[in-house]
Amino acid sequence: MRSSRIAAVSAAVAVVAGLSGCTAGSSNPPAGTSPSAVVDAFAIGQDFPDPDVLLVGGTYHAYATNSGDINVQTATSTDLKTWKVSGEDALPELPAWAEAGNTWAPDVSEASPGHFVMYFAAKLAGDRYQCIGVATADDPSGPFVGEDKPLICPRDEGGAIDPDSFVDSDGARYLVWKNDGNCCGKQIWLQATPVSADGLTVTGPAIRLVSLSEDWEGRVIEAPTLIRHDDEYVLFYSANDYAGSKYAIGYATAPALAGPYTKVPGPWFATDPDTLRYLGPGGQDVIVDKDGGYDLVFHSWLIAGDGRGMNVLPLEWQDGKPVVRP
Repeated sequence: MRSSRIAAVSAAVAVVAGLSGCTAGSSNPPAGTSPSAVVDAFAIGQDFPDPDVLLVGGTYHAYATNSGDINVQTATSTDLKTWKVSGEDALPELPAWAEAGNTWAPDVSEASPGHFVMYFAAKLAGDRYQCIGVATADDPSGPFVGEDKPLICPRDEGGAIDPDSFVDSDGARYLVWKNDGNCCGKQIWLQATPVSADGLTVTGPAIRLVSLSEDWEGRVIEAPTLIRHDDEYVLFYSANDYAGSKYAIGYATAPALAGPYTKVPGPWFATDPDTLRYLGPGGQDVIVDKDGGYDLVFHSWLIAGDGRGMNVLPLEWQDGKPVVRP
């Protein structure tokens, strides 16, 4: 979920439960669902939404949206299959501008050796808007220390959420994000803002990439993930209602970072209608693993109604197009 967080998670779980034909909190999967398929779908089978994964040395570090008293959840793995959720907070102290309990969609990158930068979305204390903050650490596990002001906070566009770091082939660094127009009737854009080499300073105006345009997207487009594959820029994104089975992942391609972007028809990766495996997939990240291959990391709803677990699937390319095999 990388959209405006107006509804409580408990309400979202109830919606999903209703869509999937089960009662919220039930331990039974929906009728027609294979229990083994549902269990096996998760790399982290507990609430760990909006996952972001960073490979440092031989260890994968995963980060996720707040849960309980933890602002940014963390987990580690050496093989992308077996994960240990730490229970520690990668961002233990929020900056004064951020409201506790509303920290979303962290993105962590290594800007230079031993210099780790975390972007995160948080609700402004005492305000309706969400903005993107930045924090730094000398260890990928943290603790990260946040800057005293948001990095991106366009109130006239409804605020900012869903940060994603991107470094182009020429070394230019960008922060890709969404203006939170859903909060207040503004047009939504996925955008890219140039930032300094250390990731801490905005160095130019935002570049608008894509907006709502397809029926399957409903009223929400969010969670941008930008990569460069061969000579194309590939922009993955999530769309529709995060609390429902129509939430899914799409993508668009462009010959240049600034576009123009062409969306593929329909959702690219969606809920399996027969088994409900990967129910409401989204909040994705794309990583390069130890072997040099691509992997898609994303969340989907736990059938038991306990939040959204993390999934990892190999991402392949056929005729220049991304393909995942559940």
